[in-house]
Amino acid sequence: MAFGLSPKHIQDLPLENLTTEQFLVIAIEAAKKLDWNVGYTSEMGFIAFTKFSMSSWSEEVKVKIEDGNANLKSECTGSQMMDWGKNKENIENLVATIGELKKSFTPEELVQKYDDLKSNLVSNEQDVLNQPPSTTKEKIASIFAIFKPTQGYFITSILINLNIAIFILMVIAGVSFFLPDNASLLKWGANFRPVTLEGEPWRLITSCFLHIGIFHLLMNVYALLYIGSLLEPHLGKTRFLSAYLLTGLTASIASLWWHDLTISAGASGAIFGMYGVFLAMLTTNLIEKSARKAMLTSIAVFVGYNVLNGLKPNSGIDNAAHIGGLVSGLVFGYALIPSLKKPDASNLKYGTIGILAVLILSTSFIAYKKIPNDIGFYDSKIKEFVSMEAMALEVYNLPEGTPKDKLLYGIKDRGIYYWNENIKLIDSFKELDLPLEIRTKNRLLIEYCELRIKSYQLLYKAIDEDTDQYKGQIEDYNKQIETKINELGGGQQNM
Repeated sequence: MAFGLSPKHIQDLPLENLTTEQFLVIAIEAAKKLDWNVGYTSEMGFIAFTKFSMSSWSEEVKVKIEDGNANLKSECTGSQMMDWGKNKENIENLVATIGELKKSFTPEELVQKYDDLKSNLVSNEQDVLNQPPSTTKEKIASIFAIFKPTQGYFITSILINLNIAIFILMVIAGVSFFLPDNASLLKWGANFRPVTLEGEPWRLITSCFLHIGIFHLLMNVYALLYIGSLLEPHLGKTRFLSAYLLTGLTASIASLWWHDLTISAGASGAIFGMYGVFLAMLTTNLIEKSARKAMLTSIAVFVGYNVLNGLKPNSGIDNAAHIGGLVSGLVFGYALIPSLKKPDASNLKYGTIGILAVLILSTSFIAYKKIPNDIGFYDSKIKEFVSMEAMALEVYNLPEGTPKDKLLYGIKDRGIYYWNENIKLIDSFKELDLPLEIRTKNRLLIEYCELRIKSYQLLYKAIDEDTDQYKGQIEDYNKQIETKINELGGGQQNM
């Protein structure tokens, strides 16, 4: 099976006793017999695309004839990392079909068929098959080229390097190589509604450069490498970087809006935004016609598969970010088309980018302000609970020999008072839209406070009456309090 940026299989086939014209006719007829779409033909070869099927995301097959040989290449058009032998099978089928058809045509028939083709053939001077590699992904010849900024592959390489560098810094700082914990992700700038909406909007961008382990990083780097190598040559540096950052911002806002308690990180929202831009372009004539349909189908299936996969329960995929990035990318892509059709109109180019930036930034700002942050509010108020709890427990820190009136004051006017205040505070949360987990915790907190009040009331009576008769009951309450603290996860201080 082939593996790489675009898995491919290449083979040379001698023409033997056939002329270039005869072989071209037979090869084109073989492609048609295999039910491939022949989209480009020249005097030296052709480009065809296989049909989309369960086993294929549509491959591009190039045939170039020179020096008595035909160079046959089958290459994936989608973003799959492995082709499972499909490209090799395509070439084998083409070679076998050419072998069969050699015996089917007479020299006269081949001449006639070539004459029929001749009017539609591109001349050698204009033949794209004779030109050096035109796409960035064809120019990336080694692993080191992935990291080197070059013409048509400048911003992509910088983004890849930045994502990798941040991950390396995280690991050096002690963050897990395979599965960072939530605290580490939040420390490095992950997106999390209770924190992001509490005055830390920069997380909407920083989260796009963080990754949850090496495998998450590698998958996103590969996807960015693939879409960047296809898209950046068309968009140029400014459009590409603007689209990446603005669709990434939109993806983060979508994630923030959809998720209450999900910590989100990764470049995939922005990457889906770039796929959205490319999908928009593939519906126009900006991309070569022969490649448009095959790439549109394969990329649409790739996007659809990932979105559907994200719908599975406990998939760990932030589908809201994916969809938010994709939709904003489609909008961005269609908005860029007029300026792409007029590459010399710099005012149109920068004007479009400026309008899109203002639109997305203002919409994101409004959404940021409108998204409810009940959990963030809850987190800030629960700190008051902890503070009042500490004051209620101060009576246990009074030294031996403390006067009786001071003990009674500490129990009733400090202790019982603050336990009641905490109950009122928890009751006020009933109006908030909180997850079941937090509502359950609140119920336990109220029960905890009520047990504390009962314990304090008996303690007050015992001290006031100077008696030990309530000792057993107080100890029983203390055991219940300890059980309640354990149910709460040990989050409250013990006496």
